[in-house]
Amino acid sequence: MVSIRVFEPALCCNTGVCGEDVDQALVNFSADLDFVKQQGVAITRHNLANDPTAFVENPAVMGFLQAAGSEGLPLVLVDDVTVLTGSYPTREMLARYAGLGAPTLRPRFSLTTVGGGSCCGGGGC
Repeated sequence: MVSIRVFEPALCCNTGVCGEDVDQALVNFSADLDFVKQQGVAITRHNLANDPTAFVENPAVMGFLQAAGSEGLPLVLVDDVTVLTGSYPTREMLARYAGLGAPTLRPRFSLTTVGGGSCCGGGGC
């Protein structure tokens, strides 16, 4: 089984629905990640703010951070081989990395207005 690991910059939450500005790329990636997990793929996310040990313990990730800095994140590894840097993979890319067939079209999610605060438990991140 293929192992996919995504190393992300420091985020207050992985969904992209933090604070007043919604990051549509993160919203899409979260949906795509859920789709791939439902197919039985081993995929993990590591957030620099919440899981710095995962970054330090992986020599490839540490080397990347020393060369590119956190500005180069996200970093995507498939079986410890770097396959993508600087952007989140699409559903199609994740399916290809995992050796799945072509995925079905994903529903379009758009969160342009966030009501009632943020996922961070307050008025922003």
